[in-house]
Amino acid sequence: MNQVKSSSNGRLIAIIAMFFLFAMISFVTNLAAPIGTIWGYKFEGNSTLGMMGNMMNFLAYLFMGIPAGNLLVKIGYKKTALWAMAIGFVGLFIQWLSSVVGADVNLFEMTSAETLQTVQVPLNFIIYLLGAFICGFCVCMLNTVVNPMLNLLGGGGNKGNQLIQTGGSLNSLSATLTPFFVGALIGALSPDTAMSSVAPLLWIAMGVFAVAFVIISFVAIPEPNLTKSGKKVKYAHSPWNFRHLVLGVVGIFFYVGIEVGIPATLNFYLADQSANGAGVVGEASAIAGAIVAIYWLLMLVGRFCSSIISGAVSTRAQIITVSTVAIILVVAAIVIPKTVTLPVPEFIYAGGAQVPVSAFLLVVCGLCTSVMWGGIFNLAVEGLGKYTAQASGIFMMMVVGGGIMPLIQSYIAGVAGYMASYWLIVAMLAYLLFYGVSGSKNVNKDIPVDDAVEDAL
Repeated sequence: MNQVKSSSNGRLIAIIAMFFLFAMISFVTNLAAPIGTIWGYKFEGNSTLGMMGNMMNFLAYLFMGIPAGNLLVKIGYKKTALWAMAIGFVGLFIQWLSSVVGADVNLFEMTSAETLQTVQVPLNFIIYLLGAFICGFCVCMLNTVVNPMLNLLGGGGNKGNQLIQTGGSLNSLSATLTPFFVGALIGALSPDTAMSSVAPLLWIAMGVFAVAFVIISFVAIPEPNLTKSGKKVKYAHSPWNFRHLVLGVVGIFFYVGIEVGIPATLNFYLADQSANGAGVVGEASAIAGAIVAIYWLLMLVGRFCSSIISGAVSTRAQIITVSTVAIILVVAAIVIPKTVTLPVPEFIYAGGAQVPVSAFLLVVCGLCTSVMWGGIFNLAVEGLGKYTAQASGIFMMMVVGGGIMPLIQSYIAGVAGYMASYWLIVAMLAYLLFYGVSGSKNVNKDIPVDDAVEDAL
């Protein structure tokens, strides 16, 4: 009886730890864009350089996506999670280190294509980028671990799905709070603003990783992959042979660029007091952080609503609907003059600031982007059978789109303006609309996806 109770308590502790890790994924990821406003200001308003931390964070997925999946098979969920947390701690520590060393050592000069001014690139910026890259390895590994681990701890089925949905909600909640906290710590950007301003958040994140590492070290985690035979399975085909998967991989690449690009560029736009010219004065970074936080909050609302209606509304219908609505919202945000403003609600920021209507339209896009990841993934792996696991590794690798596409958008913003850069978002949304309407159809049903069937052939 005591053994059963101990096992139950251990499982509960592991579930709670996984919830924290689920939240930490978005916390660590969403630090990059608001912190980037600090570097963008130091580099004479160069938002492209400011977005480099976000780029490095997502670039790590390109290198770690497939290896992370292989680690699950070779060393198991628990050890992969422990390695991820250790790597995350190191990455956060290096980012903090950039706030105390290297600020006075300039490595080289760079001429900004946006401002045509020459800026000095200090050593601490390179240190920060290294930390962001290492954190990218961490969140990639955690993304590979947390979802299946929660499903295992829930025993699969409905309970497993419920745990994953709960963890996803905490992920969205963390994503909501992160830009708000960073913006509040930064306040009004000035020549004195530095990485030291956000040091408290970095130490909190390191503390959570350390505590979670200790807890999980003592918790028994189911390891189904380690109990299977080491015999390699031979595949006559590849996931790349499925057209709807290939198009879905491109869709995931674009989607993550959309999800990150909308709020990240909006954050730069609102925080850039000299560029927006729409009454965002004083604590511009705090206002930007508070408004962008609503985007992530609406993603939480959207995920919750989707979990309720998914039993009756098909995935394709949801993708088509949200892509269409998002295109309308973004186009409207582009064409409405920035001089058309609305007051920031008191519950968001008590300061009487005016913000362009376009900002609110972009924030509402969070309702649309919230359901896209799961929808695209489900459509792309439909009918893949035994090739699903390989496809999952490919998908994780393509999360790099969250670094590449926002970086391209930032460059466009520097050359043509913030709102003009959102035409890139419109183009990517148009692709997702195409994928929902036509690209997601499985036209390769002749490829055997069951071992027994393929062996017979």
